[in-house]
Amino acid sequence: MDPKIRTTNVDFYYDSVQALRHVTLDIREHQITALIGPSGCGKSTFLRSLNRMNDTIHGTRLTGEVLLDGTDIYANGVDVVQLRKRVGMVFQQPNPFPKSIYENVAFGPRVLGESRRDRLEQMVEDSLKAAGLWDEVKGDLRKSGVALSGGQQQRLCIARALAVEPEVILMDEPCSALDPLSTLKIEELMQELKREYTIVIVTHNMQQAARASDWTGFFLLGELIEYGVTAELFSRPQDKRTEDYITGRFG
Repeated sequence: MDPKIRTTNVDFYYDSVQALRHVTLDIREHQITALIGPSGCGKSTFLRSLNRMNDTIHGTRLTGEVLLDGTDIYANGVDVVQLRKRVGMVFQQPNPFPKSIYENVAFGPRVLGESRRDRLEQMVEDSLKAAGLWDEVKGDLRKSGVALSGGQQQRLCIARALAVEPEVILMDEPCSALDPLSTLKIEELMQELKREYTIVIVTHNMQQAARASDWTGFFLLGELIEYGVTAELFSRPQDKRTEDYITGRFG
């Protein structure tokens, strides 16, 4: 089966500084892929390259190929709005809009042209259910999203990403600001979501990568050092640098 996303020889630059070097990686559909490595190793830059979020930063450029279902997302004429509908993003810090829970989730469908109230209400309910938040908030959808707890805010942001019906969900350290119980809820949610979506997660938490992902890639100084089935990479790493990192010798 062809991968959902395939990157080939991806180099990435912030002005003259090279942040990624020759990254070649297959991301499989309906799987969770974790990207690990020390701070500044390029894993978040790589994640953001998968839906062209780096385009918003002046002076950046990418060479190589990033294919989504076989189509180069950096080709001329690609509709970036449609790309980000297909490849959604959840950020490190929960960032709900200063609007109601309902308006947070309905925002994306409205931007994409949905105006029927019954359709919006169904989308909001379905997205909150998929994000594991519906039962906690269904009695007060007019409550401000920023009034929720940190873990609830992050699940609201996941619901907001799901509302536009993406195919891939990118998560940039989605649990780093959360307590252990909220982290566990997000990890359990990811297992549910991978039935319908392809998930790529950046995490500093190696236990989380080992618990929650199917595949893991280890980045160091902008290079993908090793990539493989999570259980094998953590139990039998092929590169000594990977072994040193996951055993805590550096990083």
